[in-house]
Amino acid sequence: METRTEHDFLGERQVPADAYYGVQTLRAIENFNITGITNDKEPLFIQAFGYVKKAAAMANRDCGILDAKIAEAITFACDKLIAGEYKDQFITDLIQGGAGTSVNMNANEVIANIGLEYLGHKKGEYQYLHPNNHVNCSQSTNDSYPTAFRIALYRKIDVYLAALEQLKSAFSKKGVEFIKVLKMGRTQLQDAVPMTLGQEFHGFASAVSSDIIRLKEAQQLITEINMGGTAIGTGINTPEGYGPMVTKYLAEVSGVPVTLSADLIQATSDTGDYVQVSGALKRNVLKISKICNDLRLLSSGPRAGLNEINLPEMQPGSSIMPGKVNPVIAEVVNQTAFYVVGADLTITMAAEAGQLQLNVMEPVITFSLFTSLQYMTNAINTLVEKCVSGITANEKISADHVMNSIGIVTALNPVLGYEMSASIAKEAHASGKSVHDIAVTERKLITQQKWDEIYSFENMINPVFINK
Repeated sequence: METRTEHDFLGERQVPADAYYGVQTLRAIENFNITGITNDKEPLFIQAFGYVKKAAAMANRDCGILDAKIAEAITFACDKLIAGEYKDQFITDLIQGGAGTSVNMNANEVIANIGLEYLGHKKGEYQYLHPNNHVNCSQSTNDSYPTAFRIALYRKIDVYLAALEQLKSAFSKKGVEFIKVLKMGRTQLQDAVPMTLGQEFHGFASAVSSDIIRLKEAQQLITEINMGGTAIGTGINTPEGYGPMVTKYLAEVSGVPVTLSADLIQATSDTGDYVQVSGALKRNVLKISKICNDLRLLSSGPRAGLNEINLPEMQPGSSIMPGKVNPVIAEVVNQTAFYVVGADLTITMAAEAGQLQLNVMEPVITFSLFTSLQYMTNAINTLVEKCVSGITANEKISADHVMNSIGIVTALNPVLGYEMSASIAKEAHASGKSVHDIAVTERKLITQQKWDEIYSFENMINPVFINK
């Protein structure tokens, strides 16, 4: 393999001649083999670095500290990254020591070498375009990395929100489809009062809808950036006016409505926004997991369970029990949600673990949020396509559950009083008789006409007060 010689202040190393990355990326590859998930698996993150470095080059050019031709070469290289090229050159592990220095230098080196070729030079001829002096001009890892992270995170939340909208729509459609399917509502796994399956699915849609709002609120927090703060927020090595200018350019080139923090010291060390995003995501996945539990329970059986709905049959459910089909899609969403809850704890601990002017644990926060959003996006798309959209109702079974239930006696409280209604319920439970047979046929406590009024479909799902 042909190589070229590169050096940093630790010494010289041989880098593959055709590589666009350089010596510091090479050291990162050797030092951090942690997850096996490298930055090339996160194209939005690479694209975000393209936006950050492009905006920085434009601001440095306008501030008069970067030659226009150099800025042009950097901008050309950044546009290549933004277009999705050179992903295979981003090979550092997502979890790494150094607060993200390795991935920042990976970006600096790749951009520098693309820019060198644009200028007619060879890779590694950094005297013409340098990763630190030019690409990283007026920057530190401590402002460029979190800014790129925030832009990529904003975009990943957009993708996740789109998946949630599809899930909400799927539940809403089932809510309309099942609006006339009478069923028994249950509390604490015991019969409660009647409702429709459509109302139940509409409730699922509303739960997702409220979380979409909460996630959008959290998403806005990460639009505040610390570009121009450099190492600790003091703005060392930046020209006057650079911070506002680079922020303006970054908003223009990325399309993300970023704003500059009013306190760069605080913004450089504080990771509270990530905790808020993770908390909103955790709230959401717990609710989705709970819904999946409900789907599994409602479809339980088919003959010895509730069997009120049918989930699409996706695969044989047992290697020994013929004919068994399991709710595998709901199960995989449950498991993905468990991962996200664990990642939230990781983010919580990482946010707490930073000291003084910098939180060096940001790479594991990056990894945790990126993977959580990606895995849940995949899980929700799977849930919509392979489960929710194909759910059918067992209408007769659900209606029979209602009319055979003791729980419907609750509707007699205003007419007969609690004590008498409780007496009917006790007898029904002990004898196996229906509430109707006891109240109407045997005890003649109400007429059939009154029974029909109280237990009409409309009154069971949208009850009005009847006491006579």
